[in-house]
Amino acid sequence: MDSRKTLDSRIRGNDGCFAVRRAESDLMITRDFIAFTLASLKAHRLRTALTALGIAVGIASVILLTSIGEGLHRFVIAEFTQFGTNIIGVAPGRIQTHGASLGAVNTVRPLSIDDAIALRKAPYVQVADPLVQGNAEVVHAGKSRRVTLYGTGPDFSKALSMRVASGDYLPPDDPHAARAFVVLGSKVAFELFGTDNPLGSRIRVGSERYRVVGVMESKGQILGFDLDDTVFIPVARALDMFNRESLMEIHVTYEPTAPLAEVEEGLRRILVARHGAEDFTLTPQQKMLEVFGTVLDAITFAVAAIGGISLVVGGVGILTILTIGVAERTSEIGLLRAIGATQRSIMLLFLGEAALLSAIGGAAGLLLGWSIAVLLELTFPALPVHTPWMYAVLAELVAVGVGLAAGVMPARHAAGLDPLEALRSE
Repeated sequence: MDSRKTLDSRIRGNDGCFAVRRAESDLMITRDFIAFTLASLKAHRLRTALTALGIAVGIASVILLTSIGEGLHRFVIAEFTQFGTNIIGVAPGRIQTHGASLGAVNTVRPLSIDDAIALRKAPYVQVADPLVQGNAEVVHAGKSRRVTLYGTGPDFSKALSMRVASGDYLPPDDPHAARAFVVLGSKVAFELFGTDNPLGSRIRVGSERYRVVGVMESKGQILGFDLDDTVFIPVARALDMFNRESLMEIHVTYEPTAPLAEVEEGLRRILVARHGAEDFTLTPQQKMLEVFGTVLDAITFAVAAIGGISLVVGGVGILTILTIGVAERTSEIGLLRAIGATQRSIMLLFLGEAALLSAIGGAAGLLLGWSIAVLLELTFPALPVHTPWMYAVLAELVAVGVGLAAGVMPARHAAGLDPLEALRSE
């Protein structure tokens, strides 16, 4: 019994020794494989550098183009979402699409201030504020300038998440007979009053005099529109000033957690009951952002694909250098085969060279592309640049894949050489 246990322990001990030796052998083979691959690339440094440069340029192109595309994507989305995402625009006219947009024409009935008041009773609605827009001249103390004028209701600042820096926004007067109050954009306030407090002052807007009751916080430019070079007056007075019958739009905000379809249906039901037909258009900002996101994602992918063409050029370079390498190293391949290297080992050596070459080029391209993107962002702050690291990792993987694909044919050719013929080639 004791002899059997001793024999079992010896067998287990021998198995353990064999496993350790096998692991050490595999480690040595891996080290030799890496060392041989690096030595092969170092033997032709200029050729290796030029080939890696081809891959690097491709990766840098992908990184740079996708950085600009992703930056543009974020810029556009940020411009729209600063007003909130739970907004629906109600415009006069039914837009129907039959191959192309016909536009908002042939309105059966204009949108009115009463329509906006009625929409406040719709389910989930928080604010329904009327809007009309135009240009007007504002004058104060001999200073005048032409500005963008918005005729709004008292909830406009709430609807578009805009803040009043001093004073108040337009008060909740009778919507059809509002008092002559005006709220100034920050730029208009500075141009007309400088550092003086404009609250309580009177200015002329168009042909009428208005009392300043508030100044808006600076909002800056949004898609080319300067929201600070504006004035805000009651919507009924703006309709009279511009001699308009219809509102340009009604801004409706709803509870953020409310189902959009039910909100739209509630608005549609009220307006159809008032107008007798669906002669209006509902434009949810949420859907608009989804469309923008889809389009901008497609643009980002397209520019990445254009940059990816350079990777194909880099792959051709790897194919060329390995094909030349097989021809120049025929005797070396024969010697390896003569000392026991298998066809599989020879093929893996050449594939390893291709993968390592493309990986080095890819890493250099990532660094180059990211550096140029950062430099552009610092040089041109207005240019939206953001590096999407998902594309960066994907580009590196594609680079290695391209290198392996380019190395398959030369590797198979090298592995298929006859050892004796290869030795005689010297």
